[in-house]
This record gives sequence, structure tokens and C-alpha cells, in this order.
Amino acid sequence: MRPITEAHVARPGLAVVEVAAADDETALAIQELLAGRWATAPADRTTREPGEPGVRLRCYLDVRQDLTS
Repeated sequence: MRPITEAHVARPGLAVVEVAAADDETALAIQELLAGRWATAPADRTTREPGEPGVRLRCYLDVRQDLTS
């Protein structure tokens, strides 16, 4: 995965979430749960790191925006 840059966390309320899961379906389900609560820049696919188990996914959240109100 590419490095996290200052722009990703430039202000309070911005967050980067990295998910490690056994499979694509689990990782994407977790991302969907996060997107249901906060504004999210979702990943469109997972990645696999050679020599590491499972899959990885990174998404970007803006927790300043409460979508449930």
C-alpha cells in the first residue's frame, strides 16, 4: 500500500482506516459498515501482500460529518 500522506490526516476528524481480513467479502463488509456511519472515500478493491495472510483494504473517513442525524 502507498504511504499515508499529511493530506489524509490534515485536520481533526479525518482518519485513515486499514482493514486486514481473511477475505474480500469480510474487508468490504467492514468498509460498508464504516460508510453507513461516516462520510467515506471507499476502496474499490482489496490488496494482497506477499507473505502475509488475508487481504488488506484502506479507506478514508471524515468523522466530522454525522450521517445518522
